[in-house]
Amino acid sequence: MKILVTGAAGFIGSEMALRLLKEGHSVTGVDCFTPYYDPQLKEDRVARLTAFEGFQLERIRIEDSQALEAVFRRDMPDMVVHFAAQAGVRYSLDHPRDYIDANIVGSFNVIEFARRYSTQHLVLASTSSAYGANQKFPFEERDSAPYPLTIYAATKLASELIAHSHSHLYGVPTTVLRFFSVYGPWGRPDMAFYLFTDRIFKGQPIDVFNHGDLLRDFTYIDDLVEAIRRLMDVPPQLGNHLIRGDSLSPVAPYRLVNIGNANPVRLMDYIEAIEQAIGRTAEKNMIDMQPGDVKQTFADVRLLEALTGYTPDTDYREGIARFVDWYRGYYNPA
Repeated sequence: MKILVTGAAGFIGSEMALRLLKEGHSVTGVDCFTPYYDPQLKEDRVARLTAFEGFQLERIRIEDSQALEAVFRRDMPDMVVHFAAQAGVRYSLDHPRDYIDANIVGSFNVIEFARRYSTQHLVLASTSSAYGANQKFPFEERDSAPYPLTIYAATKLASELIAHSHSHLYGVPTTVLRFFSVYGPWGRPDMAFYLFTDRIFKGQPIDVFNHGDLLRDFTYIDDLVEAIRRLMDVPPQLGNHLIRGDSLSPVAPYRLVNIGNANPVRLMDYIEAIEQAIGRTAEKNMIDMQPGDVKQTFADVRLLEALTGYTPDTDYREGIARFVDWYRGYYNPA
């Protein structure tokens, strides 16, 4: 297949593109290498992709509709996997405009051009943050989500709704994926697991929000990629409900799917696993909950299993050990 992957220099996008290239698909990657975090990490991720003849990279912003349409017109991709976004809960508190531009305007462009150029399946990345203030656990795809707590979550919800309207109006098969706390080698430096590891290696204290009283459904990157790859082969079909509680839209070939480990971990246990993998104990600053954060995430993954026969199962201790090994090899800390 010819597959367009947006956000191809990002953590998840680069891993997905690598998987597809190894399978022999033709992949066009789109990324603008923003300085939100160290662009060199993005360059090094992409360097793994350029070794494949079937890969080409376009350094453009998805907000640039003319540049993005030129890529769609040239490649006519069979499938689009859309990861490009302005990520990060904390950053959204001070830079809301970046989220409007990338996550709403940019995502609209991807959704619109997927429609215009007859994409067979649009796969759209979203986030568990979309569940917002919900207090029903585990989070199920059909749960109402009217109370986003950050502009980041609000913009991701907006892109989900835009995608649904296009799927209804134009019949584009669309799968929206809500990710739960993804971690692993080549991860984002702004994520907690990365920050903790970096500061422990440097002998610096770590900030522990809500005094450690948090539960997170952590998802290892290889599990996430496996789930996405399987879902790519299961485009939604209008009226084809697979299980009771299927999130398939009643008016569109559109489905929402959680991808998580379905096994929430206490934040303090997660930190302990990092300490054990590094062989050092962290100095901890126990502080209050950050604005926009939630106390618990917990994915219901029954729909994922029904669609693909697969559920993520990497134990967080094993996943953390692999990440720390990668960190040692990449940064060579003292």
